[in-house]
Amino acid sequence: MDKTFRFHSIAAFHDFCQLPKAEHPLISLIDYSKVHYPVNDKELQWIQHFYSIGLKRNVNAKFNYGQQEYDFDSGVLTFVSPLQFLRIEMNPEAQVEPSGWLLLIHPDFLYRTALAKKIKQYEFFQYAANEALFLSDKEEQVIVDILRNIEKEYQSNMDKFSQELIVAQLEMLLIYAERFYERQFMTRRKTNVQLLDQFEAVLSQYFDSGKALQQGVPSVATLAAALHISPNYLGSILRMHTQQNTQQHIQHRLIEYAKEQLITTNLSVSEIAFQLGFEHPQSFSKLFKRKTNQTPSEFKALFH
Repeated sequence: MDKTFRFHSIAAFHDFCQLPKAEHPLISLIDYSKVHYPVNDKELQWIQHFYSIGLKRNVNAKFNYGQQEYDFDSGVLTFVSPLQFLRIEMNPEAQVEPSGWLLLIHPDFLYRTALAKKIKQYEFFQYAANEALFLSDKEEQVIVDILRNIEKEYQSNMDKFSQELIVAQLEMLLIYAERFYERQFMTRRKTNVQLLDQFEAVLSQYFDSGKALQQGVPSVATLAAALHISPNYLGSILRMHTQQNTQQHIQHRLIEYAKEQLITTNLSVSEIAFQLGFEHPQSFSKLFKRKTNQTPSEFKALFH
C-alpha cells in the first residue's frame, strides 16, 4: 500500500469516511463510532489540509504521526496540523467498538482571528510531538463538553458572533490541553524518578551479588529486562535526567564500584576486574584510565 490520500476539504474527508454531509464547510465535529474507512488495506495513509483534534477510544488501529505511535486503549487526545503525514495501521481482527470525537477545523475558519497565528505555537500540534495526552475520566468530560458546545454553536443559525464564540471555545480547549499535558508531565517525571531509583538498585544488586563475575559486565538489554521496560525507553529516561545514555551510566557506576573496591579491599586490580565482569584486566584498566585519567593502580596507591 503506497497510495497517499489527500484531503483538501472537510467535505472530502466526510465523503471518504462515509459520513453524512458536513453541516459547515470549515468546521465539523464527527462521532468517531460512525467513521468507516472504505479501504481493505492493512495500512492507510493521508495528508489533510485542516487541523484535527481527536478524542478516541478502543480504535482497531494504530496511528503513526510524527515521532509518535498512538494506541487508543483508553481516552487519548491527539492533535494533527494541516499538511502533516498520517499513517494508520489497520487491525481488522480487533474485537472493539471504536468511540470518541474528531473535531476538524479548516485554517480558513480562523482567518482574521488571533488564534490563526497562536494555534501554531502550541507544541502538541508540532510534528515533533513525542507524547500522546492521556485523559482521566474527569478531564475527558471537560473536553467532550467543549466539543459539544462548539457543535451546538455551528449547528444553530450562524450570525456575526458565531465565529468568535466557537474560537473562544476552541481556545479554551487548547488551554485545558496545556494544563492536562502539564499534569501528565509532572506525573511522568515522578514516575521516571522512581524508575531511576529502581535502575540504580538493579545495577547495584548486579555487582553486589557477583552476577558480573558469572555473566560479565551487565548489558543494556539485561538491565531493561529486569525493569520490564524496553532498552530504548530506559535510554530515553536516562538521557532526560542524567544527560548520559545507558551504556555511559553503566560505565559510570562500574567505575564508582571499582573505586570503592580499590579503596576498601586488598583485592588486586585483576581480581576487581574479574569481579566486575571483565575477561581481560587490561580492558578494565583501559576504561578506568579513560574515565579517571588514572590507572587503577595509581588510584589505589593514593589510599594505601
